[in-house]
Amino acid sequence: MKKHSILLLLLSSFFGANAQEKKSIDTVKTEIVNVITTYNPKIADASKIKRTPELKLTEKSQKKQLQYYIFSVPVASTFVPKTGAVKSVDLGVRDRIYENYIAAGYGNYASPFFEASLLSNNSRSKKEMGLNAKYISSNQNIQNTSLTSKYSNFQTSLFYKQGERDFDWKITLNSEQNKYNWYGIPEFLKQSSILGMIAPQQRYNSFELIGDLDFKNSFIQNSIASLSYFSDGFHSSEILAKIRTKFRFPLNFIDKKLNSLLVNTQFEILKGNFKQNYVGDSKIDYSIATAKIQPSYRFRLQNISFRAGLQLAASFDTENSANNLLLYPDIEISTPIIVDFLTIYTGVTGDLKTNTYQGFSTENPYVSPTLFITQTSEKQIFFLGTNASLNTDLNFHFKASYKNEEDKPLFVRNNSKSNGDNVLTNGVPLKGYEYGNSFQVVYDDVITTSFLGEVEYQATQKITAGASIQYDNYQLSNENEAWNLPALQASFFGDYQNGKWHANTTLFYVAERKDLGYSGTFFSEREGIESINSFIDLNAIGGYRCNDRFSVFLKLNNLFNNNYQRFANFDVQGFQVLGGLTYQFDF
Repeated sequence: MKKHSILLLLLSSFFGANAQEKKSIDTVKTEIVNVITTYNPKIADASKIKRTPELKLTEKSQKKQLQYYIFSVPVASTFVPKTGAVKSVDLGVRDRIYENYIAAGYGNYASPFFEASLLSNNSRSKKEMGLNAKYISSNQNIQNTSLTSKYSNFQTSLFYKQGERDFDWKITLNSEQNKYNWYGIPEFLKQSSILGMIAPQQRYNSFELIGDLDFKNSFIQNSIASLSYFSDGFHSSEILAKIRTKFRFPLNFIDKKLNSLLVNTQFEILKGNFKQNYVGDSKIDYSIATAKIQPSYRFRLQNISFRAGLQLAASFDTENSANNLLLYPDIEISTPIIVDFLTIYTGVTGDLKTNTYQGFSTENPYVSPTLFITQTSEKQIFFLGTNASLNTDLNFHFKASYKNEEDKPLFVRNNSKSNGDNVLTNGVPLKGYEYGNSFQVVYDDVITTSFLGEVEYQATQKITAGASIQYDNYQLSNENEAWNLPALQASFFGDYQNGKWHANTTLFYVAERKDLGYSGTFFSEREGIESINSFIDLNAIGGYRCNDRFSVFLKLNNLFNNNYQRFANFDVQGFQVLGGLTYQFDF
């Protein structure tokens, strides 16, 4: 026990040192945000938030953990509810499980859908390879939009895995091709005669190669190396290289009761460019290298569990000549108040996050290709929470947190360069994103106080229901508002599984958000704050398994047919329906 205390004291002594150097210039700050994605409702994408891997259309008979099917507005959570006890044993007929499936469907808004998963493995030679592909598009415009609002998404993933005596290795190649349109123009442009001259389409392409090594009986647990390339239709490009390695160093040579010391390391290089900024035609380059090392040690004293660690991060921004050395705590303490019924936990942590153009465009496809890219520093995150289980079927989770972020990214609408008559600026044609229909990223130091509550109730073996609600209060250093971030988010879900039938429904609520107004066309001063109304959305997915191989599915989105906006001027699709067929098979 004394040895545990000495190790804890040594690790904790680092936290008293102020290892955060003052930045040489104030051009690079660091921040992340759980940014709310611009939502152009995708008819076959009902499940946006998942605490478990994506729900495949063929997985009808397996019991799922708690999942939130609430599109693109997540309530941040660490809740992992207990599965509960079986009330009655009703095994029924055991279904045959196939390794491969193909699903296809079609919906209103002229939305074809296709998804496939193919797998081949040989247990004797320890070889495995697979292919996953998914395509969804919408080829009909949203009602009352002046510009085309069509989109398409195509994703593929190919992998090969080989098991060796001392390690397993895996190579994965991921690819995405996505097309969107900047259709959210301001009201004063909707009746303009220049609409036909606006080319609002944006195209994103990404390729990622990943190598994964899992070692057996080694102090190196796992090592992952990845190289990704991202580009768009305006000649922007971004390269991100990462190497992440996890080590486990045994300490039993000191004392057999000591646990192993875990050390996570990461090194990454981000390099990219935009052909111009939003103000003029000046090129934007960014190049950031980051190295991290994070040791941690877990142990118990009596019935109290401890995780004591820290993270040392070094950041090198060569374009802005800004280098930083940062130290973050990583401490968590948990203890049962009532054994098997109530557990309380608390701690403090932090991290250095690298923002990327690909990440921003995933959260908000309508950003302009003129962004300033920097990092986000989560300087301190203090948290206090509790997990409660009143019985085997009713589970609660409550959490309060205080987060101090430096350079938190916020999405803000760009100002229009056209007054409705011009399509030229200084004799140069305007780009499709320069009509007040795209978003920029601004950074600010933000303190966020959050309260999260979640509950899950398993009424029967076939019926599960739950709810989640989160309130966030933002204190900003420079900006007037936490642009496009809601103060309140809530979701309610129900899940039904009964033999060949399954159904899931989700109702979610997002409170009012704020965006920026301007006094005139670009270049003009900020003038006032525009409100984006709160909204409620109801979605459902269900299906019926005809036999072992065939099943049918039906997805219903925006059942209330609400005409709401996820971002200013970007209306969403109304009521959506998509139906299709799934076929399972083996080679």
